[in-house]
Amino acid sequence: MLCNAHLDPVWQWEWEEGAAAAISTFRAAADFCEEYEGFVFNHNEAILYRWIEEYEPALFRRIQALVRQGRWHMMGGWYLQPDCNMPSGESIVRQILLGRRYFQEKFEAAPTTAINFDSFGHSRGLVQIMAKSGYDSYIFMRPEGRTAAPAQDFVWVGFDGSEVLVHQIHEGYNTLLGEAHKKVERWIESHADKDPGLLLWGVGNHGGGPSRLDLDRIGELIESAQDVEIRHSTPERYFAELAGRADSLPVHAGDLNPRFVGCYTSMIRVKQKHRQLENELFMTEKMASAAALQGLMDYPQAELREAFHDLLTGQFHDILPGTSIEPAEEAALRLLDHGLETASRLKARAFFALASGQEKAAEGEYPILVYNPHPYPVRGVFACEFMLADQNWKEEFSQPVVYREGERLPSQPEKEYSNLNLDWRKRVVFEAELAPSSMNRFDCRIQTLAHKPQPRMTTEENVFRFRNPDLDVAINLETGLMDAYVVNGISYLKPEAFLPLVVEDNEDSWRMDANRFEPVVGRFTLMSPDAGTAFSGVKSQTLLSVRVVEAGEVRTVVEALLEYRQSAVCVTYKLPKRGTEVEVQIRLYWNEKDRMVKLSVPAAFNAAETRYLGQTAYGVQPLPTDGTEAVSQKWTALISEADDRAVTLINDGIYGSDSKDGVMRPTLIRSPGYCAHPILDRPILPQDRFSPRTDQGERRYTFWLNAGTAKERIGRVDREALVRHERPYALSFFPHGDGTMPETAMVLEDQTVQLAAFKKAEKSEAFVIRLFEPTGRSRQTTLRLPTLGLVVPIALGAYEIKSLLIDTKTKSVQECDLMEQTPRSNVR
Repeated sequence: MLCNAHLDPVWQWEWEEGAAAAISTFRAAADFCEEYEGFVFNHNEAILYRWIEEYEPALFRRIQALVRQGRWHMMGGWYLQPDCNMPSGESIVRQILLGRRYFQEKFEAAPTTAINFDSFGHSRGLVQIMAKSGYDSYIFMRPEGRTAAPAQDFVWVGFDGSEVLVHQIHEGYNTLLGEAHKKVERWIESHADKDPGLLLWGVGNHGGGPSRLDLDRIGELIESAQDVEIRHSTPERYFAELAGRADSLPVHAGDLNPRFVGCYTSMIRVKQKHRQLENELFMTEKMASAAALQGLMDYPQAELREAFHDLLTGQFHDILPGTSIEPAEEAALRLLDHGLETASRLKARAFFALASGQEKAAEGEYPILVYNPHPYPVRGVFACEFMLADQNWKEEFSQPVVYREGERLPSQPEKEYSNLNLDWRKRVVFEAELAPSSMNRFDCRIQTLAHKPQPRMTTEENVFRFRNPDLDVAINLETGLMDAYVVNGISYLKPEAFLPLVVEDNEDSWRMDANRFEPVVGRFTLMSPDAGTAFSGVKSQTLLSVRVVEAGEVRTVVEALLEYRQSAVCVTYKLPKRGTEVEVQIRLYWNEKDRMVKLSVPAAFNAAETRYLGQTAYGVQPLPTDGTEAVSQKWTALISEADDRAVTLINDGIYGSDSKDGVMRPTLIRSPGYCAHPILDRPILPQDRFSPRTDQGERRYTFWLNAGTAKERIGRVDREALVRHERPYALSFFPHGDGTMPETAMVLEDQTVQLAAFKKAEKSEAFVIRLFEPTGRSRQTTLRLPTLGLVVPIALGAYEIKSLLIDTKTKSVQECDLMEQTPRSNVR
C-alpha cells in the first residue's frame, strides 16, 4: 500500500491555493504518521516542500523528524512532476539534479524510484537519464491500459541500452474518501496468484491524502486478512522484491505515448516561452562558464539556480501542456518571463566580460561583436542593429557594409524594427563563420548611396523563381505557397508546401477523445491585392499579396499574405544566396473556435517508403506515419528509404505534428477552452455565457527547412537546431581597448557531438561538461580546453550522454554521473 496525496501545484486553481492545499495536506499527514503505528506517508516534489519550509517552518521541522524515524518517505525526488515529452533532455536532468540536491540537503534522502503518476506520456529518453542519476525504477500511469506498455511490470530500455524496472499504476493513484479498502479488496480478488502487488491510495488532485476513516478501515483489513500480507510501504521496497523476478519480465524499447495529444499544442505561448527560456539558460550557463573559467567574472550560481526554478516550475504537467485555467496561464507567462529577464541580465554580464581585450573602433567604423557559445565553428547569417553617429535628413541612404579583419563580407541592409522614416537606425545582415567558443569581431562601414536600393521581383510563368548554385525555389504567385524546393538538382518537396490547413477540433484542452486530428475543413488562400493592402495597413499604393521585400548579397525575402474566414497569415520566406537552408516565418492572426491550424509540408517521396523521425529528450524517436498526432522537440524529418533522401524541419517552439502519405504537418495552434474536457455526456463548455478560448490573436513561428542525403541531414540537424535555438549573441559595442583577449573556451573536434551543458558544479568549484551523441552511431571526438591546456579524447556510444567534471586547480578531468558524482577513479 503506497499512501500519497497527489497535489497539482497549479490546475483548476492558482499556485497560492496549491500552496495552501499542500500545507493542510502535509499537516494532516504528519498527524497520522505520529498517531498510527506502521503507517508510512509518501510524497515527492521539492517545490511543495519549499513552500512548507517558507510558509510553515514548524511543520517542516516535524516532517524532517518523521523522515528520520522512517514514518514519512521522500518519494521520487524530482523538483516536481513535469510533462515528460516536451522538456529537453537537459531540462529533465535539472528536474532531477535540483530536486535530489534539495532532498539530500534538507532530509538526507536519495530516492531510487522515480515517479510521474500523472504526466501525459513518457519519452524513452527518460531511461538513460534516470539510470545515470541513481534511479533503478520508475512508476507511471498514463497512457492507461496496455496501449503502450507490455505489462503492469516490465523492463524499460533506453536509446543507449540503459534499463530501469517499471510499474504501471493499477486503478489510478487516488481513492475516494473512505473507500481505499475497497480498492484493496478488488485487487485481492483479481490477483490471487500475484506476488508482490502495489496499490496507490489517498485522496488527491487537490491534496487530501490519508484520512482517519481510511486508515481505520485499512487497519481492520490488515487484521482480518489471512492469505495475503497487506503492508504500508514505499516504492523502493516494492521494487526490491520485484527485482528478483526482473529476468522474467517483458521488455519495452520505445516511448510510452500517446496520451491527450491536444496537450502538445494547447497554450502555444507557454510552450514557446518555455522553449525560449530553456535555450537562454543553457546558453547563458555556457557564456558564464567560459568567462568564469578565465577569471573574467564570478559565476552567478545562485541567480542561475533561481531562474532554473522558474523553468522547472513552468514544466509542470498542467502548465506546459496548457490544461490549466486562464489565470494560471497568465502566471506561467509571468514566471517564464521572470526567468528570461534573469537570463538576459546574466548573459549581458558574461558578454561584456568576454569582450575584454577588444581593440577600440577605428574612425567611421561600427564594431559588431558576436559570441559563439558552441565549441565548433558556426557558419550562418547574422543580424545586428545599431545607430548611426548622427541623423541623416538628406534624400540619400547610408548603406552598412560588414568587414572582418579588413575583408569585406556578404552583407545587406534590411528593415530595422523601428518604424521612424529616417536614415538613422540600421539593421545589417551578413554571412560569416564564427570561431568556436569565443568572441568574434566584425566592423561595419557606411557607404553613402543616392537612394535606398529597392528590391525587385522577376517572375516566370506566374511563379517567383529563386536560384543559387545549390538551390532552386519557386513561390507560386497565385497561392503564396512554395511549389518547388530543389537541392543540387533533386526535388524534395511537392507543390503547395507550407500551406496552412484548417482542421476540425473541439473545446477539450487535452483532446481526450482522439489520438489524431481530422478532417481538414478548410485552407488559407491568397488575399486579393486590395485585402492584402488593407491588412498591411498601406495607404499610398496597392500591393501584390506575394512580394519581395528584401534583396541583397545575403538573401532574398519574399512575403505572402493568406486568409481564412476571420483569420490571416503572413508567410515570409528567407531564401539564401548560398546554401540550401530556407527560413520560413509564420505570423498567424487566429480568430476561430473549434478549429486548429496545421502546416502542410509534402515531401516528393514515395509515401509507402517514408519514415518520420523527431527529436526527443536525449534521443531520436520514430514517429507514426498513419496520421496519429506525435510529440517531438526541436526538429522533425521525413526520410525516403528508397533513395536515402531526407527533408528536415527545425521549429522554434512547437511540439505536436503528424505525418501521413509522405506529408509532415506541424501543428501551429488550437482554440480549446481553458481547463475543459468531457464529463459524461455533458457539454464541455457552459452553454449560457461567453467562454474565453486559448490562443486567440497573433502568434509567431519560425521554421528552418533543409534537405539532402539522409546520413548527412541526420548527422547535422541536431547541431543546426541547437545553433538556431542557442543563437550566437550579436551586439554593436564600442570596446574600451583595455584588458586581455580571452582564449577559446572549448573546442569539439568533430561534426556531430553536442555540447549539452557547460556549467559550474552544484557542490564544488569544478565545472561540468555534458556531451551527447545524437545520431545513434558510436563515435569518437576530442575535447580541447585551451585555457587549462587539456586535450581529452572522448568515446561515445549510440545516443550516449557523457558528463565530465573539470577540476580547474589540478587541471584534471573525471567522468561523472548526471548528479555530478564520481563513483570511481577515472582521472585523466
